[in-house]
Amino acid sequence: MIRHIKSLFTITALCNLLHSSDLSLDEIILKTNEEFEKVSDFQARMTVSLDVPGLRMPKKEYRAYYKKPNKFKATTKGFGVLPNTGLFTSPKDNFDNLKNMTINQNQTKTGNNQIMISGTLITDSLKAKFPNEYAKLSFNPIVDVVVDTTKWLINSVTSRIDTLKLFQINNHYQLYENKYYLPSISKVEYFIKDMKLANWLKDDIPSMIGANQQFAKGQDIVKGLITVKYSDYLINKNLPDYIFKKKRID
Repeated sequence: MIRHIKSLFTITALCNLLHSSDLSLDEIILKTNEEFEKVSDFQARMTVSLDVPGLRMPKKEYRAYYKKPNKFKATTKGFGVLPNTGLFTSPKDNFDNLKNMTINQNQTKTGNNQIMISGTLITDSLKAKFPNEYAKLSFNPIVDVVVDTTKWLINSVTSRIDTLKLFQINNHYQLYENKYYLPSISKVEYFIKDMKLANWLKDDIPSMIGANQQFAKGQDIVKGLITVKYSDYLINKNLPDYIFKKKRID
C-alpha cells in the first residue's frame, strides 16, 4: 500500500513536471497575466514595516488604491516609505523589462507546480538614477521569476549577479470572493554587497526618503527587509479616476 502511494505521488509529480515543461514562455506569461487581469481595481489597507540598517520608521498603515492598467495611489498620515517593487504592475509589463528570457530548467530552485523564467534586466527600464553611465552599463543583473502553474501567480522575483542576490520579493496570496487571488503578505529583501554600489546607496537612500539617518562607517553591505501586509480588500468596485489625481499645491 505504501509503495503504491509513493508510486502515485511520483507519477503525479512527473505529470506536473511534464505539463509545465510543455508550456511555452509566451503561454506562461499569458496565463499569469490573465490571472492578474481578473482584478480591475481594488482598495486595501497596507501595513508596512521596515528593517533596514540606518533607517528608522515605525510600522506604518496606508490606504492603497489600484486601477488597471497602471494607476496606483497610497495615502498615509505623516512620513512613510513604500517599496517600489512592481507589486501592482502587470506580469506582462514586468516581463517586458527583461530580455533573453528562458525557462530555467534548474529544478532545485523551484517546488512542485512551479516553473522559473530567467532573463536579463533591461537597465533602461529602471526608474533608478545611476551615479554615472559606467555604473549603468556595468549593472547587468539576472532576474529569476518563479510562477505557480496551478494558480498562475508569481511566487517570487529574485535579482542577482551570478549567484550573488541583490534583492528578492516573496509573495503570499489569499483567495477572495472565491475567485480573486491577491497578495496577503509581500516581503522584499535587499542584499547589496558590492562596495561601490553600497556606497552609492548609502549616500542616495537617506536623501531619497528624507531621512537623516547615517549608515555605519566601514559597512560595505546594505541589507534589509520590507514587509507589506494587506487586509480589508474591496475588489472591482469601479473606482473613479479622480482618486488617482494629484492634489494641486497653490
